[in-house]
Amino acid sequence: MCGIVGYVGTRDAVPVILEGLGRLEYRGYDSAGLAVISHGALEMRRSVGKLVNLAKAVKADPLSGQVGVGHTRWATHGRPSEENAHPHTDCKGRMVVVHNGIIENYLSLKERLQGEGHTFKSETDTEVLAHLIEEQMRGNLFEAVRLALQQVEGSYAIGVVSVDDPGRVVAARRGSPLVAGLGEGECFVASDIPAILQATRRIMFLEDGELCVLSRKGIEIRDDSGKAI
Repeated sequence: MCGIVGYVGTRDAVPVILEGLGRLEYRGYDSAGLAVISHGALEMRRSVGKLVNLAKAVKADPLSGQVGVGHTRWATHGRPSEENAHPHTDCKGRMVVVHNGIIENYLSLKERLQGEGHTFKSETDTEVLAHLIEEQMRGNLFEAVRLALQQVEGSYAIGVVSVDDPGRVVAARRGSPLVAGLGEGECFVASDIPAILQATRRIMFLEDGELCVLSRKGIEIRDDSGKAI
């Protein structure tokens, strides 16, 4: 069990994500991390242990951006370490993913991806998601996520951001809880309501197989075929 938070809006995403993660720390305390899009690049901080260690890392080396995702981890695949902490990136470091759940076929996916030249930096099952999305990326993050998830067996709630499709967070769920929240010029996604309750009371629960796209304009919910709901 892990906790994820995503934000897009006009505020600095970092304090919003940290506060949300603080309300989800019951879901994981082995490590924590966050990433934001800042000046056309991804900035990421990760740390081992409780969330306070991530807060210290951010204070020591600040970052800011208006689109981002965060994660607090309870280790399943891979020991607690900074390398295994989320978010996880693709080969080029242009996209990150946070994940709650278990990818059951990650070993076969990882072997195929490595054979095609992808380089892995962690022991986690989650990292295969980043590389699957990378190979499908053609400038449309939603489509890349949707197509990548068609190859996945297991459970997931994920949040994804990319510098190649800035201004949006794409999230999806199957077998793991995920909620989305609508604010004024900002949107949120999280594993559980308490993470975003301080920011909005306009909350919706995603159903299994659904994906959502968050932007400053609002929330789009689609099914796994891409059809709008």
